[in-house]
Amino acid sequence: MLKDVTLGQFFPGKSILHRLDPRIKIISVILFIVAVFTASSAVSYAFLVLLIGLMVAISGISIKTILKSIKPLLIIIIFTAITNIFWTTGDNLLVKWKFITIYAEGVRAAILMVTRLITLITGTFVLLTYTTSPMALTDAIERLTSPLKKLHVPTHEFAMMMTIALRFIPTLIEETDKIISAQKSRGADFETGSLLKRAKAIVPILIPLFISAFRRADELASAMECRLYHGGDGRTKMKVLKLKFLDLAAVLFFIAVIAAVIVINKFLYY
Repeated sequence: MLKDVTLGQFFPGKSILHRLDPRIKIISVILFIVAVFTASSAVSYAFLVLLIGLMVAISGISIKTILKSIKPLLIIIIFTAITNIFWTTGDNLLVKWKFITIYAEGVRAAILMVTRLITLITGTFVLLTYTTSPMALTDAIERLTSPLKKLHVPTHEFAMMMTIALRFIPTLIEETDKIISAQKSRGADFETGSLLKRAKAIVPILIPLFISAFRRADELASAMECRLYHGGDGRTKMKVLKLKFLDLAAVLFFIAVIAAVIVINKFLYY
């Protein structure tokens, strides 16, 4: 399961999504999230699913990678579906058995909510983390939050911390997997027993993981100090971000997507 977590990974490529300005990608993700939460009909969700399929095809990222990104969140998705099925009431009763009551409206709400979650996860990953390098993401966050510098907000340091945290997620997951394998080779059992026993079995994993995380943090801090890193004051950029026609077209495209979703909700509601 840990190997299936792809958050924070970057897949290099030469697609249109890879070539977009990272600032535009962040803005596009925000616009896409607005479009997803604006959708309220099955037709509008179908439109967004087709859009996601198009973006995945353009990015060149395999379907297997997308499914791996969704797999760790299956418990949340299933819980959301069950909650909507059994707690949504309506006029069209489908099943009534003892205390179990299922309405057609509940099934519809569950399908739409699950579609919303999967669309959000896939769209965010494909548009941003999978197609944007950590350095480009840092630069984009810093540039977008640069007006806050007038309020003495350390935007560069904030962007750097966010990107380092995102970058080290795959590293910590790999480290956790190694620790679990080492503990299993010593006879540790993480899959059987009561809930309390399983919770106690996690302690031998957490302690070396925390030690490893602090060691890596100390090594990173020493490396940054050796390179005379003192924050963003006076720093220049080797690659200066410049907007192109493709970037402006991407923003207009996602604004058009929001407009299309609104129109579909109004005239093709189902």
